[in-house]
Amino acid sequence: MEPISVIIAALGAGAIAAAKDTAGTAVKDAYQTLKTLIKKKFVEQGKEDDSNIVDKHEKKPDSAAVKELLKEELSDVGVDQDEKILKAAEEIMKKEDPEGFKEGKYNTNVTVQGDVFGVAGTNAGTVNIGPVTKGK
Repeated sequence: MEPISVIIAALGAGAIAAAKDTAGTAVKDAYQTLKTLIKKKFVEQGKEDDSNIVDKHEKKPDSAAVKELLKEELSDVGVDQDEKILKAAEEIMKKEDPEGFKEGKYNTNVTVQGDVFGVAGTNAGTVNIGPVTKGK
């Protein structure tokens, strides 16, 4: 799954869980952590005003229009490249969909840049890369 998709799925799952009285504090805390990290990223990028899309999404987590705008805004500030944000999103999905998480449903794709030669791939489990050698 693309990193941005995992983050959006986690925001949606977290928003829905946080709205329920029965949601555990672990999920609510993980969701708050994710939101805080994302809003911090907006501030770091000088786009603090755009961070309100996270709150709009929380109010309408099933809205396709809001999700599309959320995806655009999150991509613009590079949240999908932030390891802490990805880990926080994965933590929510681990709590909300443990079976899917265990099956690798929320594994993020890895992009390798530079002089890397060999075999690379993605699957639902471990990705093996090798042999890795420096190009001439």
